[in-house]
Amino acid sequence: MKIAVFDSGIGGLSLLNEALKAFCGVDFIYFADNLNAPYGTKSKDEITKLTINAAQFLVEQNVDMIVIACNTATSAAICELRASFSLPIVGMEPAIKLGANSSGDILVVATPATIKGNKLSDLIHRVNLETKTRLLGMPKLVEFAQNMDFDSIEVKKYIKDELSKFDIDKTELLVLGCTHFNYFKDSFRELLPAHVSIIDGINGTIKEMMRKLGNISKFGEKNKLRYFSSYEEMDTKLIEPYLKRLDEMSKIS
Repeated sequence: MKIAVFDSGIGGLSLLNEALKAFCGVDFIYFADNLNAPYGTKSKDEITKLTINAAQFLVEQNVDMIVIACNTATSAAICELRASFSLPIVGMEPAIKLGANSSGDILVVATPATIKGNKLSDLIHRVNLETKTRLLGMPKLVEFAQNMDFDSIEVKKYIKDELSKFDIDKTELLVLGCTHFNYFKDSFRELLPAHVSIIDGINGTIKEMMRKLGNISKFGEKNKLRYFSSYEEMDTKLIEPYLKRLDEMSKIS
């Protein structure tokens, strides 16, 4: 079994990190389009073209499934991807559904492209959460993550300033609608009141992967991993610091 995990950069490693724990005996290919990151400030047409080009490359690697571990790429291109390729393609979306029973507001933080996309507005309408949901674009977090700047004074000031635009006391749920944002869970937790829960869409995506594979998670003894940065294969040791950081962040909610 060969599964490709695609992201505009290193954000999707947060999903890969959990997939490596959930599956056994899978050949994973992680594709980060680092040369073209960030996607979140690009047009829908640009994002779609970049995503389809990456998917074509991954299909040529004979993968059995492509996971779009990028909310922005999913929002812009998932329909075109499924129309263009016959293999299973799993996308990501902000985990707003988990806030269906919340009494307070839901704050979704994501890239500008995800915030403005029809897919998110359709989702909010479908789960009938229009009156509760607030949206906040935080494009600089992607840049911080790509530069491996996770907890500097500048990062914390940016998060604090952006959150101050909302009445956080009325907020019950913070939804991380970009996989890059998982690197900053500690700063969000530090700056948010204790009553605000922090969630992301990774667990739901892992479950969807298992569903499409028939709930089979074990294909052998050990996972394998290859890493591509914009079509160039790289040493997997380069992503180990990111995976270590994500392991630490996975304990925060």
